[in-house]
Amino acid sequence: MPGNSPYQPLSPQIDLPAIEKSILDFWHGEDVFHRSVTSRSGGESWTFYEGPPTANGMPGTHHIEARVFKDVFPRFHTMKGKHVIRKAGWDCHGLPVEIAVEKELGFSGKGDIEKFGIAAFNDKCRESVQRHVDAFTEMTERMGFWVDFDEAYWTMSDEYIESVWWSLTEIHKKGLLVQDNRVAPYCPRCGTGLSDHELAQGYETVTDQSVYVRFPIITGELQKLKASLLVWTTTPWTLVSNTAIAVNPEVTYLIVRTAPTEKVQSEVLIVAEPLVAVVGADYEELSRLSGRELENIKYQRPFDLIDIPNAHFIVLADYVTTEDGTGLVHQSPAFGADDLATCRKYGLPVVNPVSASGHFESGLALIGNMFFKDADKPLVKSLKENGRLFKQQPYEHSYPHCWRCHTPLIYYAQPSWYVRTTKIKDELLRENAATDWHPETIKSGRYGDWLNNNVDWALSRNRFWGTPLPIWRCEDGHEKAVPSRSELSKLAGRDLGELELHRPFVDEVEFNCPDCKKLMKRTPEVIDCWYDSGAMPFAQWGYPHKEDSKKKFTESYPANFICEAIDQTRGWFYTLMAIGTMVFDKSSYKTVLCLGHILDKDGRKMSKHLGNVLEPMPLMNRHGADAVRWYMLASGSPWSARRVGHEIISEVVRKTLLTYWNTVSFLALYGSASDFVPETFVAPKDRPMMDRWILSELNSVTKLVDDSYENFDSQGAGAALSQFIDDLSNWYVRRSRRRFWGGDPAALATLHTCSETLTLLMAPMVPFITEHVWQSLNRQVNPKLPLSVHLADFPISDESLIDNELSSNVALARRLVELGRAARAQSQLKVRQPLSRALISATGWKNLPAELKDQIADELNVEQLDDLAGVGNDLVDVTVKANFKSLGSRYGANVQEIAKSIASANPEKLVATIRFQSEVKIEAAGNSYNIIESDLVITETPRSGWSVTSHAGESVALDLALDQRLIDKGVVREAIRAIQDERKNSGFDISDRIRIRWNSKPEFISAISSATSYIKDEVLAVEMELHPELAIGEDELGLQLELRINEGFRSE
Repeated sequence: MPGNSPYQPLSPQIDLPAIEKSILDFWHGEDVFHRSVTSRSGGESWTFYEGPPTANGMPGTHHIEARVFKDVFPRFHTMKGKHVIRKAGWDCHGLPVEIAVEKELGFSGKGDIEKFGIAAFNDKCRESVQRHVDAFTEMTERMGFWVDFDEAYWTMSDEYIESVWWSLTEIHKKGLLVQDNRVAPYCPRCGTGLSDHELAQGYETVTDQSVYVRFPIITGELQKLKASLLVWTTTPWTLVSNTAIAVNPEVTYLIVRTAPTEKVQSEVLIVAEPLVAVVGADYEELSRLSGRELENIKYQRPFDLIDIPNAHFIVLADYVTTEDGTGLVHQSPAFGADDLATCRKYGLPVVNPVSASGHFESGLALIGNMFFKDADKPLVKSLKENGRLFKQQPYEHSYPHCWRCHTPLIYYAQPSWYVRTTKIKDELLRENAATDWHPETIKSGRYGDWLNNNVDWALSRNRFWGTPLPIWRCEDGHEKAVPSRSELSKLAGRDLGELELHRPFVDEVEFNCPDCKKLMKRTPEVIDCWYDSGAMPFAQWGYPHKEDSKKKFTESYPANFICEAIDQTRGWFYTLMAIGTMVFDKSSYKTVLCLGHILDKDGRKMSKHLGNVLEPMPLMNRHGADAVRWYMLASGSPWSARRVGHEIISEVVRKTLLTYWNTVSFLALYGSASDFVPETFVAPKDRPMMDRWILSELNSVTKLVDDSYENFDSQGAGAALSQFIDDLSNWYVRRSRRRFWGGDPAALATLHTCSETLTLLMAPMVPFITEHVWQSLNRQVNPKLPLSVHLADFPISDESLIDNELSSNVALARRLVELGRAARAQSQLKVRQPLSRALISATGWKNLPAELKDQIADELNVEQLDDLAGVGNDLVDVTVKANFKSLGSRYGANVQEIAKSIASANPEKLVATIRFQSEVKIEAAGNSYNIIESDLVITETPRSGWSVTSHAGESVALDLALDQRLIDKGVVREAIRAIQDERKNSGFDISDRIRIRWNSKPEFISAISSATSYIKDEVLAVEMELHPELAIGEDELGLQLELRINEGFRSE
């Protein structure tokens, strides 16, 4: 073989996991990631924010998904010359960490923590969040996600907390951070209130007992009628603290007498008119009153377990609806925000018999010391025994649970600190309108609805491991927000520069009030951990306290791109926008990409209980990180749920990555065999048609992929690249094989250009295999190329090489080939059996260049192409009838008349027209209807001796008649295939010249012998001799082969 070629043959087989490990070593050894950042330091800044994970548990497959999308676009923009800093981060605080540590220590609640000691507990939390950092780092590096762990931010660091303190001080200055006594979701197990975005993550479907309860009227004319208010509730436990009944002032309420039954006496009930059916069908209307007329009427509550003075009368509330229930709503102001607001308006007391642990007071009869949800059963039983229960029925609904411990939440009135996000609603809507959402529907849908219904952010948590709320208060109610340790040092009159900014150490700092000189103590709460992660755009730099932080922050705010799972619309996406808007009057990001959830191969959620969890490291070590990456990026829109399984990912490897590798190794093999040097090539415009076509496609796909990456459309990029890989391998290379065998420099130069550009285009999506190709092929051929494919510039499309007419012509030729192949498959004739002719019907096919017509004939293995119209378009018998399912969905009762018109139409003409025009008009019963192809059931039966396939107005018909000449040519094709297979199985090199000894069944000897010259040219043989003494083989031809090179002898 020639020895001067810069090409070196590559293995036709590739072990993705193995090459990835060698590439990781190369990246580490050459510090390629940091070089990719520093080499672009003079370029335009393009910012990506890493949503910080909490490393107190092992990473899962869903972490791969997010990291793949976070990696691909920064890689692309780096190759475009931009300076992309990728700073890792770790989320450290919050309930998830505390609960995990509680479980480890065997604790059951806050009391156990306080006994253990806050400092000791927080040390355990700090240890917990660092426990699996190595596992996250290993997984992140293994999958090729480039992010800087050396400069990672930690939300628990004092430097980070100081930045958070500064931002809270700014918000406090604007009057947006206040303490208030409100009803808010509260977890009795964790002993703390939760924010609305946390609430949104914890709903679970439950079945509770809903009850309709009688509340007897005790004053006025309605008392004389012995009337009762009929009230519906799904939370019977709240009836203990019933304080009022609310009605809508504008609704009409009926006073009705029910008919007696065997079990129940007649009674008088009050219910909203639109909901009167709840009392039964048989009733007598006695009178009607507006809700306003019912105001202040007194009633008897169902339970006297607690003292609630000066209460129990009807109040008015606009929020009462008639959508369900009875139109009368029981009010328990300690457990409902609307209830609290309404009762405050009437000066009613707020009495709460439920402790912070979620249990009723121990001294109460019937339900003392009982967990609030468990109280439903005895209370309903008591209602039934006392004649207050009108009826009960199971009610399935979505009920909020703690997003971390899954305990049912209680809406609980207690003092808490709130960020008044409702005051900046207009600003949030403005920033949302300017944000580029993917998918776009999130902007006005899921997220837009969230902002429109925005409530104040419940910020404080009565917990331990978190950023302490930096508010100090004195007994006179003065407040001081502290932005930094230096400010705290000034206030305390001592150096606190080394103070750890966690509980209990911060709790110990006291100072005199600047206003009244009385002692100030810190309010004991910590803040919502979601605020920590939402503050990362500035806190990651220690802004504004740390040197150079202002410059770093200014250059990186807002982010060009963030990306997380779609449920972060009410989590990190919201907190980033809310904090950025409050502090800087600008959202923290410009573009956000939402990701769907990861499911197993059957579409089920992955869980250890189902045994269907795919761990990330074994998954990548089995298939390769690139295979997983490509599947995540290219298998569908990012926001769609993804089914992940071994078979699915194996198919990705086979269809795309192995085809790419096979094409590259083909180039290396023939480049080496031909002693080809890339500098010696013909100008593209002077190359053969196939070269010009694939270069046109290459520059088109370059533009398309560039646009797709710019628009965060990895699916579009993947689809375009997959199609081009197929075009390159299964059309260009396959159709040009003879040119490669002959070492044609134009073909080799064209394939080299395609391979190098394709490698650059794919690099952001599959960084490992493209790096391997870059090192094994591209830099071997041209050592002057950048050290790594990821240090190279992204390709620029040369639009002067795009030939749309040529592209359309080749596309037509390939469609006709596909139709012809389908027709051949339908006939069950082998592809290697030549046929005399194919008849074609397609607009423009006759104007195709002769070379393309020859390619069609060669692909279909026919000797001649003719125009179908020229020989009569009657090779198929066509029948048509109506597709009632399709037509019925659009035209309903008229479908029978339409079916009659279809049945009476000329079927050949109808089908031809609809395939050409996409739709036709059918007249039926005096009306006109548009009919499309799916509205018809079309049956096409080829005439004897023909196989015909049609699609979208294009048809190919194969003449199946065979004479001996055609049969003999088929035998020769089969013999060539058998010899080529034997060459490959014997391990011969592509350039080896061989000698052949052969024998076959007698009936095939003549055909093979008469074509020996042709066969020798096809298989690179210098000699082909018939040896009748050889045993007959077992294949269809009975072909027995013995091949040798030089003096060696190789036999099957």
